[in-house]
Amino acid sequence: MAGPTTARRGAGNQKKSPAGPPSSSPSRARWFPRLRIPFRTPGRRGLMITLVLVVLFGAFGVWALYGSNWLRVEHVKTEGTKVLTPGEVIAVADAPVNTPLVSVDTDAMADRLRARLPRIKSVDVVRSWPHTIGLKVTERTPELLIRSGGKFVEVDVEGVRFATVATAPKGVPLLEMTASDSRSLYRFGTDRLRRSAVGVIARLPKAVHKDVHKVRVRSYDSLTLELTGGRTVLWGSEEQGVQKAKVLVALLKAAGDARHFDISVPSAPAVSGS
Repeated sequence: MAGPTTARRGAGNQKKSPAGPPSSSPSRARWFPRLRIPFRTPGRRGLMITLVLVVLFGAFGVWALYGSNWLRVEHVKTEGTKVLTPGEVIAVADAPVNTPLVSVDTDAMADRLRARLPRIKSVDVVRSWPHTIGLKVTERTPELLIRSGGKFVEVDVEGVRFATVATAPKGVPLLEMTASDSRSLYRFGTDRLRRSAVGVIARLPKAVHKDVHKVRVRSYDSLTLELTGGRTVLWGSEEQGVQKAKVLVALLKAAGDARHFDISVPSAPAVSGS
């Protein structure tokens, strides 16, 4: 049996462990207490306050838009007019001045402008806060003229007759319809023949377009252009319009002294006269 001497000897051989971080023990909890962040759910009182604020802000917004003088129509402005005057457009628009800007029926105003002023192709009616209605106008451009008594009816690129003027606009060709006895008139109708003539003019390059002073329509397959200098161009139908325009430009350059050009069949054009 080991005696007291052996027990003391064993105790003397024990080594002290090196110092280290404190272990997970009650003493560590004393040195590093846990942080607790309180979290409270909003109570009934907080919800009521939030609800009251939302209602108050909403009521204030409705009053500002409809009841106050801060956001009312005071000015009407136009842009894009060329032939029409801003005064004409504003008068027809009839914007409800001194009414809440938010309540203006912009679609109804645009419909009224297009109906009463056919020269207007499109119009955007916009609210410009806080006090202005803006009218952005796009006018129709005449491509052809139809003589009517002593005046002229303007026809746009879509074949729409949109205005009657006393003086012919400069550079716009005259349309002469002589298809009263043609079967084409009964088959296609006047509107279709008129659109065909407009389509021909619209495809012409500027160098040729400026020399055209009349378009004569005898039938769907017989459109003739009359140019300055007594020159005529038998165009035929509106089909293959792009190719015909290119052929005509080439012929005008190559045969400048010619007076009659036939491009009704663009693959086999003909010229005559000098």
